[in-house]
Amino acid sequence: MRVLLAGGGTAGHTSPLLATADALCRLDPDVEIVCVGTPRGLENTVVPAAGYPLEHISPVPLPRRPSGELARVPGRLRGAVREARAVLERTQPDVVVGYGGYVSVPVYLAARRRVPIVVHEQNALPGLANRVGARFARRVAVSFPDTRLPHAEYVGLPLRRMISTLDRAALRGEAREFFGLDPDRPTLLVTGGSQGARNLNNAVSGAAAALGEAGVQVLHVVGPQGEAAPTNTDVPYVVVPFVDRMDLAYAAADVVVCRAGASSVSEAAAVGLPAVFVPLPIGNGEQEHNAAPVVAAGGGLLVSDSALTAEWVAASIPELATDEPRLAAMGAAAAALIPRDADDRLAAIVRETAG
Repeated sequence: MRVLLAGGGTAGHTSPLLATADALCRLDPDVEIVCVGTPRGLENTVVPAAGYPLEHISPVPLPRRPSGELARVPGRLRGAVREARAVLERTQPDVVVGYGGYVSVPVYLAARRRVPIVVHEQNALPGLANRVGARFARRVAVSFPDTRLPHAEYVGLPLRRMISTLDRAALRGEAREFFGLDPDRPTLLVTGGSQGARNLNNAVSGAAAALGEAGVQVLHVVGPQGEAAPTNTDVPYVVVPFVDRMDLAYAAADVVVCRAGASSVSEAAAVGLPAVFVPLPIGNGEQEHNAAPVVAAGGGLLVSDSALTAEWVAASIPELATDEPRLAAMGAAAAALIPRDADDRLAAIVRETAG
């Protein structure tokens, strides 16, 4: 079986793509996988590092406002479709799997009527690329219940195995030692994703004194370009720019403050970690939609970016982080909602579609 996986740009596309690729290899050791991306996305680092070949096509961004760039889109799209068609000719896949974004539309258009297509949509509110791809797809898989795409099948978001197999309780002691945290204090994890989030950083670090007074220690992932200047207390407040062992970060924590990208929501919920979701205030509102099922189930709280202030953190987080029964109920509610085996489910769909 030959499989072409199309997706790139950010971790939101590349992480589920790689999780699916690994699941396909477990399902069929003889599978041949080729990935398609653009020359400027995260895929150029993570796909080769994972051991998969990467083909390139030209990116075709869609400007949000009328401009000269918008007028160039049709010509650029035709060129990218020709490039995608050439990739299909070289690789001869039995099935194409698209994850949305700049890469997928040219691949969908090149593959229709040639190769069966499977679409996976990461967000609860579908993007333009996958709304196009769903029109041609044999199967459509989604990460969240009630995602509005034709013939959508709820399978969940394919997660990295270090996350999907995580036992937080069993790893807690090792995780807190790894980050230099107290083994017994209630622990808050703060992360704005791979790039960090300025408002999250400022709001939580600004409440350091109140958190310390309540005995709540903090593991704060500020992002490579982010900063935090918490007030010194006798309670640990660990600031790091980036974490590549998110399994240990989740295991160390009792509650997390994070954005509501598909990966952040799915990972926190899957491992049973109660969350305070703070959707990005830009985009088409997909992050609020992502968090909504977990919040409705009782597994998290939703706070707008403008409402997340140091005052809100000081008034709300210490009470939550020290309420063990409430945290246990939230974690159980979240874990019951999000599948941990979405990678295997999607791999099975891909193999069935390939025939």
